[in-house]
Amino acid sequence: MALFVWTGKKRKKEEHRKENMINTESLEKEITCPKCKNTFTRGNLLETYFVCPQCGNNLQMGAQDRINMIVDAGTFEIWFEHLSHSNPLDDEKYMDKVSNARENTGISEAVVVGKGKLSGEDIVIGVCDARFLMGSMGYVVGERITLAFEKATELKLPVFMFCCSGGARMQEGIVSLMQMKKTSAAVKRHSDAGLFYCSILTDPTMGGVTASFATLADVILAEPGARIGFAGRRVIQQTIKQDLPEGFQTAEFLLEHGMIDRIVERKEMKHILQELLFMHRPITPLSYWKRLRSILFPEKYERTPNGSVEILDEKTAWEKVKMCRNINRLSSMDYIENIFSGFIELHGDRYYADDRALIGGIAFIENRPVTILGGMRGKTLQECVKTNFGMAMPEGYRKAVRLMKQAEKFNRPIISFVNTPGAFCGVEAEQRGQGEAIARSIMEMAGVKVPVLCILIGEGGSGGALATAVGNEVWMMEHSVYSILSPEGYASILWKTGERAEEAAEVMKITAQDLLKMKIIDKIIPEFGGATQENQIKIFPYLKENILEFLRVYGNMNGNDVVDDRYRRFRDF
Repeated sequence: MALFVWTGKKRKKEEHRKENMINTESLEKEITCPKCKNTFTRGNLLETYFVCPQCGNNLQMGAQDRINMIVDAGTFEIWFEHLSHSNPLDDEKYMDKVSNARENTGISEAVVVGKGKLSGEDIVIGVCDARFLMGSMGYVVGERITLAFEKATELKLPVFMFCCSGGARMQEGIVSLMQMKKTSAAVKRHSDAGLFYCSILTDPTMGGVTASFATLADVILAEPGARIGFAGRRVIQQTIKQDLPEGFQTAEFLLEHGMIDRIVERKEMKHILQELLFMHRPITPLSYWKRLRSILFPEKYERTPNGSVEILDEKTAWEKVKMCRNINRLSSMDYIENIFSGFIELHGDRYYADDRALIGGIAFIENRPVTILGGMRGKTLQECVKTNFGMAMPEGYRKAVRLMKQAEKFNRPIISFVNTPGAFCGVEAEQRGQGEAIARSIMEMAGVKVPVLCILIGEGGSGGALATAVGNEVWMMEHSVYSILSPEGYASILWKTGERAEEAAEVMKITAQDLLKMKIIDKIIPEFGGATQENQIKIFPYLKENILEFLRVYGNMNGNDVVDDRYRRFRDF
């Protein structure tokens, strides 16, 4: 059995670089949509990114079309084309199937890998092609992907992998299974080198591909409606004899259950990949980031000097509690959208669900990318239900930990906007390990080797707030509150009645002014009358200047010093 054979002599680099990469298919070729049964020419479908003009169904795309859709024209250099196939089971018909697949698709295997440019930046890109034996992963597929990651690690380049597969290649038996180990190990080495990997799950992505390189990326995207899973639907039904839920194993199902970061339409794909690429570039001169940011994300507000602002505080603690609970108070998303640029939200904990009470993602502030966490409570009844009234479940804190560790890998500061009445208390939260999730979030946030700034913008309730408030500095908005539990709960426990909540609020010392005196927090951010839409034109620029100053101070510290600084801050309490 031949496992790794180069055919022919080593060719020059120029001979590998092909603008069209593989045989160009006819633009007049007719393609029928399997969903609505309408027929279109390939030329028509190229204009719609192979999305059916009639029903919106995503049609199968060949490797050539995928690559041409993403990389800059004429920049793709194909790699590792001359690997020979293995036939470990001595299947007489297998090699005939491979030959037929080559003839029908114009490609030599079910994955094409190589180097190209995305908006002028070098990337490694791989594309699985379902037309070639359902994109199944045999030796050559696994070897090409492994070599691509090894080469990307050597060249210090990011990897973008379009995944599509029916699973392991049955004709290669256990050798196919070994490709799962091999590709996963190559991804790990690439990750340990601090390099970015983004996978895009297309229809279908199943079996051994899902259980290896496809789901090990820093950011996992998916196309709408893509079928994604480990075991096939028919296998599951035959095994457990149960009906499966509507939409089971679709991209939308996985997004809801925390397994992927985002669903992206094909027409938006290149732009999203471009933003992710820019956000994960190695540290470069500030002039580059400023130029890039000014092109991609123009400023909404003019910068204002960070001068001293006199804070005249005449409100009671209970009045502040009511202000924090006001449905019109500025939310985390308001701060994110108006202080930062190009926010890309990342979803899910990769274990169970995507908790909408705690959002997170990546954005630019001035000249550099940052990771952002934010507590969400909702401004309508529907939003409040969706966010569980701001009370996070264990999966919310596990999502936060995932994003913190990702920020550490790429040396991104973390900005955390805290706004929650507390962690959700209930049977399902306890069953899924609420206490452990909060404890791990606190521990990981304490040890992450990047600067962490936490800003309480509303209510900060108990351990649910502390889980994302372990910062090098902790600030509070002028009328926010931070407490061991709600005033109602405090009064009920100590005085056996919740009717003394207003009195409890004063006794508990929960205001920003109280906590600054106690040195629990480091700074108060003025609200200029209240954190509402009417005052945002003053609040956002002022807060942005303070955040930039924080980043300037802590940006000069190494990771260990940042962690030591954070440790000392909490060690003194």
